[in-house]
Amino acid sequence: HNPHKNNSTWLDNTHRLMMVDVALEEYPKIKSSTIEFDLPQPNYTVHTLAFLEEKYPTQDFCLIMGEDNLKSFHKWKNYEVILARYELFVYPRVSQGLTENQFENHPKITKVSAPIMELSSTFIRKAIKKGKNIRPLLPGNVWEYLDEMNFYKK
Repeated sequence: HNPHKNNSTWLDNTHRLMMVDVALEEYPKIKSSTIEFDLPQPNYTVHTLAFLEEKYPTQDFCLIMGEDNLKSFHKWKNYEVILARYELFVYPRVSQGLTENQFENHPKITKVSAPIMELSSTFIRKAIKKGKNIRPLLPGNVWEYLDEMNFYKK
């Protein structure tokens, strides 16, 4: 539960996890996690990272986010702690607003050079509700799960 977003259109955690697991079927080296399900809600990224460090003390962690999230990063709980302890990798997105000056050329923030894809979960939910064919935009098994469960159609 992102405390900065309205989650009224989100599915139950069980269904969201199922879609992640279905999407990852072709990638056996990537595993989903339910860690955040058991943390107090609303959950904050700084708490998740602290939990992960405690549980896996020999591992290094980083944060991957879209550029749209970097623009509001200064509003995140204890964002300074995150920046002090972790590397951030930022994927380009088409979004409104400006990135805070303090994040420009920050040594812990790497902007990834990648093609911009104008695709978001909000777009997918709205397109399904409008009856648009978004099947080509999703892994086949994720589309089948969404369609079978009739998600976002109302």
